[in-house]
Formats: sequence, structure tokens, C-alpha cells
Amino acid sequence: MSSPERWTQPQPAGTPAATAARPTSEQVIAGLRATSEGGPELVQLLTPEGERVHHPEFDVDFSDEELRGLYRDMVLVRRADREANALQRQGQLGLWVPLLGQEAAQIGAGRALRPEDMAFPGYREHGVAWCRGISPKDIMGMWRGTDHGSWDPVERRFHLYTIVIGNQCLNATGYAMGQRFEGKVGDDNGEATMVFFGDGATSQGDVHEAFVWASVYDAPLVFFCQNNQWAISEPTERQTRLPLYQRARGYGFPGIRVDGNDVLASLAVSRWALEECRHGNGPVLIEAFTYRMDAHTTSDDATRYRHSDELEAWKLKDPIERVRVHLSRNGIADHDWFDAVQAEADELAAELREHVYNLPDPPTERMFDHVYAEANPVLAAQRDEFLSYMSTFAGGEH
Repeated sequence: MSSPERWTQPQPAGTPAATAARPTSEQVIAGLRATSEGGPELVQLLTPEGERVHHPEFDVDFSDEELRGLYRDMVLVRRADREANALQRQGQLGLWVPLLGQEAAQIGAGRALRPEDMAFPGYREHGVAWCRGISPKDIMGMWRGTDHGSWDPVERRFHLYTIVIGNQCLNATGYAMGQRFEGKVGDDNGEATMVFFGDGATSQGDVHEAFVWASVYDAPLVFFCQNNQWAISEPTERQTRLPLYQRARGYGFPGIRVDGNDVLASLAVSRWALEECRHGNGPVLIEAFTYRMDAHTTSDDATRYRHSDELEAWKLKDPIERVRVHLSRNGIADHDWFDAVQAEADELAAELREHVYNLPDPPTERMFDHVYAEANPVLAAQRDEFLSYMSTFAGGEH
């Protein structure tokens, strides 16, 4: 497939483009709202009605097995997400960050990664974690407050969750620069890195600094922005005067907008972007145009800032339903197969529920473990003093 053209130097001042009248704020907002469907630049391979369409630059052939696998991934991830949401409401988790509605963007990008690639998540990337072989059980402990993440980031090639908005972009940039400095890019066997963040994070300085460093050092880094339309309670038009993917132009690398509710397009575009990076062509920004169907977190009340008709309109673009329709209409899967996937999803939910109910409280002294790579006398003294104090309570802990 061909690639979008790399950006050239901007025209000098005085050209017609540079002297064009600046649009008013009202015109900008109207333009953003007019592109609520994603605009003509949106890369799409599967319509909301389940119709397979083709794209001149990002078309990919998928086998029936691959299509069924993508559907299964999304169903299982959504069921785990819904179970975790319920567990938080029951008081079993302290907080949960839903991914409802964003399954296609995450599964598509996650399945595009090779085993040797590295991924840096924010705090909503449960679907990408699934693609990297991380069980939802490993995520639950973080939101119950019993651990900081129970997987090995090096082994899984998936970093621990990052709560500080946008900070993972700097971490990913440094890692990707290291891949380039160590000669791990430049051919088909090269490595690449992908970092995930939301539309709200694009207003953070960390993200812009990452854009600069990744660009000037040609870091093999895919910036994957899940534009779910709401930065907590702030809509996209309060975040930017133009579509987010176009911001890449100011930093000198390509930006692409993909239908984030289309798992096929998300996979195809992500695969292309990763190939660009592993061949040494520098970073790429992907804007996955999707929608957050649930609240920002379980501590958020989305009904306070968005209308129900907006939510209903996006339900018609559900990422799972369009694949289900496509599979059924084309004889790729039958009712028995769909029922088997649903049964597997329910079994997963039951396992998660049992796991969370039985998560043990961590020992108090564990907070002092792994603070430093080597033993530290100051930290050891603090630990001994703290444990001595805790021993004065009944049972030795409080």
C-alpha cells in the first residue's frame, strides 16, 4: 500500500495561503461539528452497517479466521470491562476506567503490534493489554489498590499503566529513541513503539514535547490518539481549532484519521504506521475517531455534560455489532459460534469476579519493596520505624 505524503516545508509568509483570512471561533467550532462523522479523510474498511468497503491506500485482505478472532477479542474485552464496572459499583474495586465503545481501536492497534514491539498505555488500554497476553485479572489489582501492576513490562512488551495524563508519551519517545540509537530500525526486522493517549492529553505539554523529540530524532514511534470526543467533560471543540490528526504536520510527520469504531481499518492503519516506523521513516500520528460510551471513570457522571441523543447516535456505530453483522451476513459465523463466544465471555466474567473477591490484602511492608534496585539504609530505617509503629495496634496492623 502507498503511504501518505511526508510533509514539506510550509510556504513563506506572503503567499496566498499565508495571507488567507483567519476563520472566526464560530467558524472553527462549526467546522469541527460538521466533521462529527469523521470527515472525508476518515479511513474506513467496514461501515456501521457491516458492509466491507475498500480504501485505495489502506486496504487489507482478512481471512475468515482473522475476522472471527477480532470479533472474539472485542466481545471478551467488553465483557471483562462490564464486569469490572459492576465490581466497582459493588465496592470491590476502588475505581474503574471503562473502555466501552473503544474496543475496535484498541484491538485493531493491539493486534497490529509484533511481539518485539513495545507499547505504552495510559489507563484505559485494557484491550491493548489483552492483545499483549495480559489477563484482565492482572489489571484488577491496580484498581482494587493491592498492587501497581502484576506483569513484567519487558516480558510482555507492555508498560505499566500511566495515570499522569500524557506522561507516557515522553516515556515512549525515550524508549523509541533508544531503539533507533541501538540500530533496531531500518528493515523488515526492525522494532517500533506505540503509545496510547486520549484527545484530552493532546492539550498537555508532555505530549507536545514528545512530538518534538520524536520528530527531530526520527524515533520509530506511533502516537495513537483515541479521540473519544470528550476530555472528561470538555468536548473536542474546546481542545483544538482543527482535527487532531492535522497537528502532526506542524511537527513534520504524517497524521492519519481512522474510524476508531472499525477494527479492520484500525488494524490496517496501525500496521502501516508501525511498518513506517520500523523502517526508519520516523513517527506517525493516528487519530482513532471513536466515542466513549460510558463515563470517563466510575467517579464521573457523564449525564451532567452530554446529551442522550448524542449517545444514541453513536450506539448505531457500535464497533462489535458491525463485525457481527458482517460475519453473519457473509456466512463466516453462525448462531452456534456466536453463542459459544458469548458463553466464553460469561465464563471469563465469572472468573474475574471470583478472582477479585479473593484478592488478598497486601502486607503492609510491601510498600517499601522495589523502591530502589539495591538495598538502601535510609529506606530500611523508615521501614523498621513504620513496622514498629504498626505493631502497637491490635493484630500488629491497622
